Amino acid sequence: MSEHEVDAGRRRFLTASTTLVGGTGAVVALWPFVASMAPSASARTAGAPVEVDVSRMEWGQKIDLIWRKQPIWIIRRPPEMVDVLPEEADYLRDPHSEQSDQPTFAQNSHRSLRPEFLVLVGVCTHLGCNPMYRPDIAPEDLGSDWQGGFFCACHGSRFDLAGRVYANVPANANLKVPPYRFVSDSRILIGEMPTEEDLAT
Repeated sequence: MSEHEVDAGRRRFLTASTTLVGGTGAVVALWPFVASMAPSASARTAGAPVEVDVSRMEWGQKIDLIWRKQPIWIIRRPPEMVDVLPEEADYLRDPHSEQSDQPTFAQNSHRSLRPEFLVLVGVCTHLGCNPMYRPDIAPEDLGSDWQGGFFCACHGSRFDLAGRVYANVPANANLKVPPYRFVSDSRILIGEMPTEEDLAT
């Protein structure tokens, strides 16, 4: 083997090695920048469905949680809360939820899959404040005709115990109902629409 052939082989080996080492170095150097552009674990899960155990909720109790950076309320309504809902229709702007933003399964007087459990986005449809849950009947500050519901202290909007907006208040739409379904009798999954089978039960 000639000295020229040995030098050419060595040159190819050194070129390939340098390219490999340089390429590896470039990947190592760029990795933090590439990784920083990928969504974080919390960002990936921010829109993921959230499962909630409602088996220990007391009558009238409200659970607060966050889904997609929005406050979500789950309220376990006793029968007497549900029974007053049809009586409120004459005082409401959109009693049958025909104009408000919610799934079609919420187009009923109780605005829920099951009358017992109400699931709402806790954001006022006027300017985005967070209304207060006021289940008390005829409190002094809300008047003798108050049958319980949600009151937005920012600008005075009122919603009944199904999240339906009253007439003649600043908000012009019912509180939103997020997509959700029951995965069992005691667990609600926020973020997924119910299947046909769910709606049939």
